[in-house]
Amino acid sequence: MPRRTRRNPPGDQGDLNEAARLADRLQQAGYTRRDIARILDRDPSLVSQFYTRNKGAAFVPALRQVLAALETGGITDLPELAAIAARHTRRRTTASGARARVRTKAVLITPTGTGTGRAGAQAIASGSARLRPLIAEAARRGLRLAFTVRMAKTGYLHPSGSRTDSPGIRRDVTQRADHTEERSYGSAQTGGFDAADFARRVDAAAGDVTAAVHQWLVETGRIRPDAHITHLEIRTWRPR
Repeated sequence: MPRRTRRNPPGDQGDLNEAARLADRLQQAGYTRRDIARILDRDPSLVSQFYTRNKGAAFVPALRQVLAALETGGITDLPELAAIAARHTRRRTTASGARARVRTKAVLITPTGTGTGRAGAQAIASGSARLRPLIAEAARRGLRLAFTVRMAKTGYLHPSGSRTDSPGIRRDVTQRADHTEERSYGSAQTGGFDAADFARRVDAAAGDVTAAVHQWLVETGRIRPDAHITHLEIRTWRPR
């Protein structure tokens, strides 16, 4: 079979809209679509829709300013480019001129501090961006958090059920038929982790929740550096 080519690859200007053409220039400069999404503070799926659904008109001024900062000012740091983009991002308006509503997923944290967020394979690939607001809100409220990761058994350094791996967790390790395991880290009984600390880790990872959790697991000697997280769950609660 002939190899399938990606729709509208960088450099194929064709019938691309302005947002897609500007995104192409950023990709030619070495940035990925995920990087562009971080610069715009949006989900990577939106950048893909520049190409597939003709979206992105509202981000054209921001993308132009980012390119100018990159090409003229030599600014390459993602947080600096994101700050520039934020100053030039404008909300859409309705036909009457009113500010359009933005569809967002609610941060589901109850008044008592209990909250849960999950990310599957597709969300993991984009850095589990949907979990970032949950962690940020938990940090703002001074909550504690715990998380469960799922990955191939070979990715873990300690055997299943090891107290060294997750001390104080009474629940059993969940083993899946596809040779993956779910393991939990932190709980209300053990005190869990400071949400503010994890929020800082996520910020340091440019908003990539998957990378932040992966780095913590590697730093603490729980997984191999090349291990791949396939699912992630974050739980929050108010400390007693």
